[in-house]
Amino acid sequence: MGSFLRVDGTKIVKGDGEEIILRGAGLGGWMTMENFITGYPGCEFQIRDALAQVLGTQKAEFFFDKFLEYFFTEQDAIFFKSLGLNCIRIAISYRHFEDDLNPRVLKPSGFKHLDRVVSLCAAQGIYTILDMHTAPGGQNGGWHCDSGVHIANFWLHRDFQDRLVWLWTEIAKHYKNERWIAGYNPMNEPADPKHTGLIAYYDRVHAAIRAVDPHHILFFDGNTYATDFSAFPNDAATRWPNSAYAIHDYSLYGFPKSPEPYTRTEEQRRRMKRSYEKKRQWMDERGLCVWNGEWGPVYARKEYDGDATDEINQKRYDVLKDQLELYHKDHLSWSIWLYKDIGFQGMVHVSRETPYIKLLASFLEKKHRLAVDAWGADDKSVRHVFDPLVALIEENIPNDEYKRLYPYPVWTVEGRVTRLSRTMLIAEFMVMEWADHFKGLDEKQLDELAQSFKFENCLKREGLNEVLREHAKETATTH
Repeated sequence: MGSFLRVDGTKIVKGDGEEIILRGAGLGGWMTMENFITGYPGCEFQIRDALAQVLGTQKAEFFFDKFLEYFFTEQDAIFFKSLGLNCIRIAISYRHFEDDLNPRVLKPSGFKHLDRVVSLCAAQGIYTILDMHTAPGGQNGGWHCDSGVHIANFWLHRDFQDRLVWLWTEIAKHYKNERWIAGYNPMNEPADPKHTGLIAYYDRVHAAIRAVDPHHILFFDGNTYATDFSAFPNDAATRWPNSAYAIHDYSLYGFPKSPEPYTRTEEQRRRMKRSYEKKRQWMDERGLCVWNGEWGPVYARKEYDGDATDEINQKRYDVLKDQLELYHKDHLSWSIWLYKDIGFQGMVHVSRETPYIKLLASFLEKKHRLAVDAWGADDKSVRHVFDPLVALIEENIPNDEYKRLYPYPVWTVEGRVTRLSRTMLIAEFMVMEWADHFKGLDEKQLDELAQSFKFENCLKREGLNEVLREHAKETATTH
């Protein structure tokens, strides 16, 4: 491996100046676990605490370590490369590297599995991007911040910010010579209500990383869940050199709450294109490099959607194809969400015949019925319960301005009710029920459960993978 990747104007290039298009996926649900990816309710810190109560700390830590070991192995890297993909965005949590009760003391164990996966990917010629998915205090109000609240406290407490700048300094020191790391994504989906805190954080983290690592690209997410660059500085090109700017280009047509089935009409494709163009407009006006850090539909499942599953998913694959066509025309580097899960969005997913899915089958069905996860939820079974609450707010707070609480429009009134009443409140009551499924299991049985996530125990989402494979072939011959 000869040189670091770098940004040259609007392009990502190799050391000799040759353009490279990064085509890849997010390794989510691994070093930042997420409820819809691995089947638990609420937040990762809650289920870790609950499992320790049920099994004891030693056995709980054994299970989670084995989960990390099996979730991504050499077989995963080989398969990923076989699709013609060349980059994995690895979502990480600060909790692996420091403890809230012992801040700024680096936990060497944090690098154990990350080093292993970076090396596995490098051996296959796959670049990695390190994505800080979970920041101290929570950089937004989502479950993936692992904070358990809807207030993004990262922006309210200087100490949280200081800790993350410190942590990125340690990570950059550790990986400063690793050329197969394409770069660092200092914060996933920030939601800073005042917009100025994010710029101050980016100034600080840029300076801290550059002091120890002058080479790696920095991928800066836009504010408000990687959609808004309006408060970014006009001198970004010189202020933060060797940087790219990350959008997250999810299309509403790829989700259960799509306003209409996606049939590839001219109007639907126009709306898809316009949404994408608006997200990248600020960078295009200034000649900056754009990277699409997350995008992609979710998929129907036979156990929940029955005979309609194949028809729904074909429409989702059409969304995928049409988005890729837009990206291809712009030479856009991208990272689809997501590589592996239990069957909702991943390129590969855990088989229903594995011990883990069998153990939790009825619990997963209940979680789906109650629409406890916010991501891509189909809430038809509980809408009659929550619609009156939304109506109560709408009727009694008639002034629309009062209802446009940040991060509106990403969170509407309905979206806020979803997150507070289902994703947090109901989920909180289900945490111990999830953990109790593990009661009485010994280490051999826990190991067998964790092995459910091994590549050989997963199924491939062939429709999705075929679209990615064909796109990779096309771009390889034209870029």
